[in-house]
Amino acid sequence: MNVAIIGASGYTGLELIKLLINHPKFIIKYIANSTGNINVQELHPCLKDIINIDVSKADAKEVALNAKLAFLALPHKTSMSFAKQLLSLGVKVVDLSADYRLNLDTYEKFYCKHEDKNNIDKAIYGLPEYFKEDIKKANLIANPGCYPSASLLALLPLIDYIDTNSPIFIDAKSGVSGAGKNLSKLTHYGHINENCFSYNPFKHRHMPEIQEKIKVLKNKNVLINFVPHLLPITRGMLVSIYATLKNDKLDTNFTQILENTYKDNEFIRIRKNPVDIKSTSGTNYCDIFVAKNNNALFISSSIDNLLRGASSQALVNANLMSGFEENIGIPKIAYVP
Repeated sequence: MNVAIIGASGYTGLELIKLLINHPKFIIKYIANSTGNINVQELHPCLKDIINIDVSKADAKEVALNAKLAFLALPHKTSMSFAKQLLSLGVKVVDLSADYRLNLDTYEKFYCKHEDKNNIDKAIYGLPEYFKEDIKKANLIANPGCYPSASLLALLPLIDYIDTNSPIFIDAKSGVSGAGKNLSKLTHYGHINENCFSYNPFKHRHMPEIQEKIKVLKNKNVLINFVPHLLPITRGMLVSIYATLKNDKLDTNFTQILENTYKDNEFIRIRKNPVDIKSTSGTNYCDIFVAKNNNALFISSSIDNLLRGASSQALVNANLMSGFEENIGIPKIAYVP
């Protein structure tokens, strides 16, 4: 199947190219960004002598002539207008932005006015462990954010045991690639190097995404207190969740619950010891660990923010949408220095 990548200049666009180069079913036929007029080897020097495709200025009609499925690695708002055109031209879309992840009211509260209201309800949230059968029939996938992916996979299996009248705290730490390529005061080398700090505590846009999906999947209204941090590393994500159990007398094996929940899911690994960033970096795995102390519950998860939190999860979704096995072309192990 011929595919297109729109928004090839950023980190997730590059990761998609790297994944698709050796994919046994997908062929990259069209790569685009906002300007074009450059070869992909110039755009990303790491691709020299590996792939030779000219980068076009993004055009929906050109995508439709070249590909049956498109990955949109675009910022929010930009993505929705492009997705709308592609869907009308019969192109399937995996959207890596936030434009279709939330219901209309929540989206417009935390982002901006939505320009494609007709397709919001048609979009399927691309968390394969929970929406696989819907993904297989979808034309539009809202690929989850990195923080919600790691948080939801850890929290959802245990939410029935948690006192949802008490606040749930999510302390999440990401590699600086999660902030994108554009330079800012926070991501300047002199600031991020040998440093760690929170940003947008209790105000981050991924907080309502986590709350909404818990409501959709578990029919529970929860108070999520989400605090993200940047780490002085390139990639990787570590999420620590602190919650209160309904009953501290429960003799419940929470590790067994996680294992039972994900026993048929290839890319979830339940750990007996606390998880770490390097074990999942460069892969599509999500590693999860849980511990209990009286009525206090600690759940921790680790993913690669650029892969499981973006590009490789997008590829799993594309595999399912196209009738392929979900694991083809998906990295299980990577060398990480």
